[in-house]
This record gives sequence, C-alpha cells and structure tokens, in this order.
Amino acid sequence: MSPLWRDSGTWIALGVSLVFIVAGIVMHRVFVHILKTGADEDSAPPSKKEPEHE
Repeated sequence: MSPLWRDSGTWIALGVSLVFIVAGIVMHRVFVHILKTGADEDSAPPSKKEPEHE
C-alpha cells in the first residue's frame, strides 16, 4: 500500500471533494426541479407597480 493512502491529508482532501460533488449534484437537482415546475406565486417577485411610499 502506498504511503499516500496512509496520510490523513489525503483522506481530508477526498472527503472535502466528495462533499463538493454531492452539494453540486443536489444543487443541480434543485435548480432543474425549479426550472421544470416554475416558481410559486408567493415566492415570485412582485410585479412593477406604483411605489408604496410618497
């Protein structure tokens, strides 16, 4: 077994890389879901109208 695999820094780097890959997959699925279904009316920005202040 290579000494590289016994180093704790290698496992930390692999763990951090795995976390970023999983986060990217989750974000991709969320974005695709939002784009396919559209935003809810409650979360949509208000339409342009007169300002509420004077």
